[in-house]
Amino acid sequence: MKKAVLVLSDGTVVWGRGIGAEGEALGEVVFCTGMTGYEEALTDPSYNGQILMFTYPLIGNYGTHVSEFESDRVHVEGVIVREACTTPSHRKKCKTLHEFLLEYDIPGIEGVDTRALTIKIRKYGVLPGLLKVYTGEDPDVEELIEKARNQPSTSDVDLVAEVTRDKAEIIDVGGRHTVVIVDCGVKMNIVRSFLRRNVNVVLVPAFATAKEVLDYDPDGVVLSNGPGDPAILHYVIETTRNLIGKVPMQGICLGHQILALASGAKTYKMKFGHRGINQPVKDLDTGRVYITSQNHGFAVDPKTLGGTGFRIKQVNANDGTVEALVHTELPIISTQYHPEARPGPLDSQYLFDKFLEWLSTY
Repeated sequence: MKKAVLVLSDGTVVWGRGIGAEGEALGEVVFCTGMTGYEEALTDPSYNGQILMFTYPLIGNYGTHVSEFESDRVHVEGVIVREACTTPSHRKKCKTLHEFLLEYDIPGIEGVDTRALTIKIRKYGVLPGLLKVYTGEDPDVEELIEKARNQPSTSDVDLVAEVTRDKAEIIDVGGRHTVVIVDCGVKMNIVRSFLRRNVNVVLVPAFATAKEVLDYDPDGVVLSNGPGDPAILHYVIETTRNLIGKVPMQGICLGHQILALASGAKTYKMKFGHRGINQPVKDLDTGRVYITSQNHGFAVDPKTLGGTGFRIKQVNANDGTVEALVHTELPIISTQYHPEARPGPLDSQYLFDKFLEWLSTY
């Protein structure tokens, strides 16, 4: 049996059983509260640079299948679960969680008190950590703790550059409209959400300039989700600044933050972020509450929105953080949550339809 140990930068040491691949994973330890959707979470590029802990106690009970993936590979650095199911049951099941992690060379740990670890992160904030899966003699934990402490901050590393595509891709479905998606780590259900609505999609790298984007003559531009600190992504911010006012725009998650930064607002790092499929969002115009899927550790500072042209449309019903912005003059909308809802409820799919209305009228 493989053994595993998780250490945090504050000196916490947790022993468990190893799943997935042998080796070490360095990253920021974060937690996700979704009871389902582990396949989508593991393949979400927004988790690049992070060790993901699931709060639900049993993960892997319906196996894994490529049809549920949000990208072409696993992006988390490591995985923490209370129990990894060894006998999943589902008509499409292909691999167990262990087999899935092993295939993509990702180490994981099970048999740990994820509740206690979640409480610690909620109290002290996200912490750098190191996860090691091994056989043989136990490692020197003090040495591992030092490695965890000395790893680069996620605000010092361009994590988007590690997940964006190398070249543009055109998906022509013969639709009336074309949308360019700036791929900062796009989830594939964002792409599918447009294709299902018969919209042609052009995916461009995060490094694309405004001119390169406009050369495709798009009816609209979408800034995708992605990992890391938005404030260091100067090239995406500059491109966005040069696109504002040229075409209708939609920002999703990191794209929402980029739009705010490009307009003069600021962002900040949250204590432990929002990661799950049950985040309540209140619309300030209607009073309606939507249940949303979220995955982010940064947020827009509402005190810095003056003069940007944006107003706050929606806030998180739990902590009041900014969840949606709309421009007061231009056809621009952005959401901190994921309207494509993979995983998560379908409450916010209407936002794609709203965006398409703009494409027809702008």
